[in-house]
Amino acid sequence: MPYLFTSESVSEGHPDKVADQISDAVLDAFLALDHNSKVAVETLVTTGQVVLAGEVKSNAYVDVQQIARDTINRIGYTRSEYMFDGNSCGILSAIHEQSSDINQGVDRDAPEQQGAGDQGMMFGYATAETDNYMPLALDISHRLLRELAALRRENKDITYLRPDAKAQVTIEYNDNNEPIRIHTIVVSTQHDAFADDAAMQTKIEQDIKNILIPRVIKQLKSELHVLFNDDITYHINPTGKFVIGGPHGDAGLTGRKIIVDTYGGKGAHGGGAFSGKDPSKVDRSAAYAARHIAKNLVAAGVCREVLVQVSYAIGVAEPTSIYVNTYGSAIQGLSDNRIAECVRKLFPLTPFEIEKRLKLRAPIYSESAAYGHMGRTPKVVKKTFPHKNNGIEDTIEKEVELFTWEKLDYVDAIKSELLK
Repeated sequence: MPYLFTSESVSEGHPDKVADQISDAVLDAFLALDHNSKVAVETLVTTGQVVLAGEVKSNAYVDVQQIARDTINRIGYTRSEYMFDGNSCGILSAIHEQSSDINQGVDRDAPEQQGAGDQGMMFGYATAETDNYMPLALDISHRLLRELAALRRENKDITYLRPDAKAQVTIEYNDNNEPIRIHTIVVSTQHDAFADDAAMQTKIEQDIKNILIPRVIKQLKSELHVLFNDDITYHINPTGKFVIGGPHGDAGLTGRKIIVDTYGGKGAHGGGAFSGKDPSKVDRSAAYAARHIAKNLVAAGVCREVLVQVSYAIGVAEPTSIYVNTYGSAIQGLSDNRIAECVRKLFPLTPFEIEKRLKLRAPIYSESAAYGHMGRTPKVVKKTFPHKNNGIEDTIEKEVELFTWEKLDYVDAIKSELLK
């Protein structure tokens, strides 16, 4: 029978995402100055206040307060009427040194023997239903909010937007698991106060439908345009008003949007958050590695959909298990077990090998902290970080490769191994 599936996304101004972005900005600063830094930083944001907590082992000194302020201002919280802005909020740092008990399980005299920073299971997922191998409902949800943020920064076609926003997309599938139409779109966006609430609601609904939606449709391949029709149910700011938002409306915490960060409810999730954690924490690095494997398997034509699970014991380098589930979509003659054997052969999955293969010991994480860690476009960029050199303010520039786990660099090897 046909069925409905829903995914959501949240904007960079959502309080939980503000917290994620601060945590990853702090991580990037430490890695830029000392690539061997061990970092696990959590952030709490609320009305006029930021609290940083966690553990760090590093030779670098980082001004975490300034990093937090710069991140908040970049997101767009720059006005005192928001009751939370980068220039005036209070910032409390309770960051301390990493536990030596944890560190002795991770660091080794031989780097290749590095143990996992924690136990747990991590999942990667990929599907052929979009060009970026992501679930369609989540992909559209992310696009809605990225475009909404672009409209806010342009401040031209829509001039009343504030940073906090959420989107949700429900898609109807047929018996063959093919998307046939968009059933419902929900958009809730923070906005300036209007003199007339009824006129405000009408204006926002018109702008979302007539400005935002067409911009998103233009980004999609032509065969998906048919999914947008006159039968879509829209819920736009369904409470009727959204002036109070951001950390003043709700407290935000690092790691509370792990489904938004990954696959929108498709596949599975091991429960570990990403932001603020250096790659010795397999919560992050192994989840990226599993996505890399899953995406390359689907791109190679081995299957239309796949879930990859890896698991670890703290202080142990080799994974305790590798599991592959293609949901019956593998090409004829290929079992999930055979595909798992190929994964074991082609992809070394110790923390050291993952860090090396995906170039994870670099300041690459701030860009991943909003609009999803998966489904992004790999690219090389130059980033600048402030630091003190013999007490003098200076900057350091790093050229880094972003979203390496999205590269399709194992497709030929997989085809050679499985499609001979």
